[in-house]
Amino acid sequence: METIVISVVTAAVGFVVGMLLKKSSVSKEAAALVEESKKILEQAKNNAATIEKEAQLSAKEEALKAQSDFESRISEKRNEIDKIEKRLLHRERSLDKRISQFEAKEAAIERKEEKLDRMMESMEAKNRELESLVSQQEARLEEIAGITADDAKKELKDLFYDEARKEAGTLAKRIEDEAVDKAREDANMIVALAVQRCSSDFVAENSVSVVDLPNEEMKGRIIGREGRNIRALEVATGVDLIIDDTPNAVILSSFDIVKREIARQTLLKLMSDGRIHPGRIEETVSKVTRDVNAQMKKEGERACMELGLEGMHSELIRLLGRLKYRTSYSQNVLQHSVEVGYLCGIMAAELKQNVKLARRAGLLHDLGKAVDQNMEGKHTQIGADLARKYNEPKVVINSIASHHEDTPAESIIAILVAAGDALSASRPGARREMLQNYINRMQKLEEIGDSFDGVEKSYAIQAGREIRVVVLPDRITDSEAFFLAKDIARKIESELAYPGEIKVTVIRETRVVESAR
Repeated sequence: METIVISVVTAAVGFVVGMLLKKSSVSKEAAALVEESKKILEQAKNNAATIEKEAQLSAKEEALKAQSDFESRISEKRNEIDKIEKRLLHRERSLDKRISQFEAKEAAIERKEEKLDRMMESMEAKNRELESLVSQQEARLEEIAGITADDAKKELKDLFYDEARKEAGTLAKRIEDEAVDKAREDANMIVALAVQRCSSDFVAENSVSVVDLPNEEMKGRIIGREGRNIRALEVATGVDLIIDDTPNAVILSSFDIVKREIARQTLLKLMSDGRIHPGRIEETVSKVTRDVNAQMKKEGERACMELGLEGMHSELIRLLGRLKYRTSYSQNVLQHSVEVGYLCGIMAAELKQNVKLARRAGLLHDLGKAVDQNMEGKHTQIGADLARKYNEPKVVINSIASHHEDTPAESIIAILVAAGDALSASRPGARREMLQNYINRMQKLEEIGDSFDGVEKSYAIQAGREIRVVVLPDRITDSEAFFLAKDIARKIESELAYPGEIKVTVIRETRVVESAR
């Protein structure tokens, strides 16, 4: 460092001197400058020596400090190592002690296992001895009681089964009653309100298939010379005319309800007019066909207007009107559909649902019956396909498809449609059956009830809507009566076809009679 300083100072002085020599000759000023330069040079040498000494001192101090720090760290590390060695030594002694304890415990366990083995051998011997004694005792008991152990077990099992069945029946009935009570209250309120507000005509219309004639002469006029009139009627209407020995009557036979109606009205008009010949027949059939089509459209529009429905496709309206000429169990299907729509609207209002959508689904639920004579499949699926074709809402389509449980219901409205259909079909006077069919169904109901063990007598009442079963009290308990009612209901469901529902009531009573003399 001193050499560098001297070199810098010498260069600076030389530069200054050179400049001065070039500008002027030796003078006093130059001499002074040279003298001053010497002084500066001397001072620089002194400063350099001082700096060098200070640097050496500083380096020594740093070296001493570093050595002291190193020694201090070495001392700390040694102390830590000593502590670690002490801990390791302590752990080693502790492990040795634990190993000794484990060895002692292992030896004790081995001794206990040997003792247990001896005890198990002794227990097995005692068990064998006990089994032998039990077998001897069972044999003696069977000999004394005169009954085998298996028979005794069976009797106990039957006893416990009967008791468990009684308890299960009581518990199941209580749970069912509690679960049903609340729902029944609400359902009864809604259904009762709907029925009260549904002011429908209780007179059901019949599907007319017989045309009364004023006299026997009219039969000959309808047949015509060589049968030309009856052939013309059958060709023009598509309906078979059956003329037999029935006095003053002509039978119309056709699966198409509209064609049958056209033929009926045509015959009435021809008999009223008196002119019956092929030309007049064709003309009358054409006119009646136009009138019936107009009437069908009018009836469909009337049904929609009655329920306050708008925006329905014209073809759906025509199909609804076609239901005017269709009956089910003597109930007019169009009137039934209007009733269902009205009932669904009332119940939907009580449940805060879409009233118009419920009415629409109820009105269209039997739509498939308008064309099911000419198409394959159930009327529920046919109706759903028609509704889907004419862009009815999904809720309406599902309600049509599910109202006879052919497919699952996907909305509350679909459930309301099924309920409304049952209400309209099962209300008093809604449907009429042939007398023989009615008698057969009543007899079958009573036969099903009488077929169960413990039943004294069964009675079908309320036009077959309820069956009351009187049981023998000494053979059927209260809890068994609960299960008996369910078994009878299931058998009725599997063996009978009937509209609506049938209530099963099991009656069990105990009468004590004594005479005073």
